[in-house]
Amino acid sequence: MTYALPRLREEIAYVAYHFHWQREDILDLTHAERQEWVREIARINTRVNEGG
Repeated sequence: MTYALPRLREEIAYVAYHFHWQREDILDLTHAERQEWVREIARINTRVNEGG
């Protein structure tokens, strides 16, 4: 199964935007690791936006 390029770009942009990581560093992550970081960033954003 091939990982969809648009989804990969979205994850890279999301992590790079929020954590200022370089594209190469994000691409070095496994698919599972990248998804964990995306979830963690989303959790942080939710907490911040809710005033927590």
